[in-house]
Amino acid sequence: MFRTRFAPSPTGYLHIGSLRTALFCYLFAKKNKGVFVLRIEDTDRERYVADAVEKLIKILNDFGLHPDEGPTIEKSKVSEKGKFGPYVQSERLEIYKKYAEQLVKEEKAYYCFCTAERLEQVKKQQSEKGVPPCYDGHCRGLDQSEIKKEISAGRPHVIRQRVPKTGLTEYDDLVYGHLQFKNELLDDSILIKSDGYPVYNFANVIDDHLMEISHVIRGEEFLSSTPKHIMLYNAFGWTPPVFAHLPLILDAKRQKLSKRSGDVAVEEYVKKGYLKEALLNFIALLGWNPKTEREIFSLEELVAEFAFDKVNKGGAFFDVTKLD
Repeated sequence: MFRTRFAPSPTGYLHIGSLRTALFCYLFAKKNKGVFVLRIEDTDRERYVADAVEKLIKILNDFGLHPDEGPTIEKSKVSEKGKFGPYVQSERLEIYKKYAEQLVKEEKAYYCFCTAERLEQVKKQQSEKGVPPCYDGHCRGLDQSEIKKEISAGRPHVIRQRVPKTGLTEYDDLVYGHLQFKNELLDDSILIKSDGYPVYNFANVIDDHLMEISHVIRGEEFLSSTPKHIMLYNAFGWTPPVFAHLPLILDAKRQKLSKRSGDVAVEEYVKKGYLKEALLNFIALLGWNPKTEREIFSLEELVAEFAFDKVNKGGAFFDVTKLD
């Protein structure tokens, strides 16, 4: 069974790039008679916006991208459908805690008691030396007695991934082909923050496995994080999903499309009167080339035509003139 997922953060609006990700996830699932899952990644509580989940669900439905599983709105209330719930990460904290503690027990992760002040000082020293900023492994070698002492004293702590310092991590991407990363260049990232919430890089691996996601489709900005995700799959003895990373959407200056470039929220284009069918058609062609002269497609026709061998590696230019 082909299973894709769209996993936005409820931060108040849906970015144009996120709509494209949702669309490609939907197209690939439907092309292969699979399942399109909506999952809400709300572990960054500082950016959380009330009622953003309802808005996300509504706009996906308005564009015809109806999730087969995940949060849905019934009788004006958010509920869920599907057997792999809960589909909201803040409701899955005990699950992440369990798997993080398993990694600690197996010495594939470790407790870190470094303060923010110490980490800032290390970062400053690395910057002065011209070294890329990363965690220096200060707590990587703590023995059990030290760890118990710190925990008993109530010291705030995080759980970090114990990244191998030798060898390569490799994977095949449906867009970028075969990729290799030197493990020595990767630092020991945080898995569980001091507030008990997981970081994206940990929670998404746990959820993708437990929800049986077969294909992870997301933006190019996650390419460099993927080796750590694969290390986590390997640490648990799980088979990683197939990855497909989508090219960046660029503004007129050929920089990543952002608020500085103008409107980036899907809702803003809808308010201005752009037809949803036109906006969806336009977004589909950002980085995907049907390799014909044809430019107008219905959603059903996009499903029939979609394939990753037609997705470009280079950034896609968001040309408002063409949209108009």
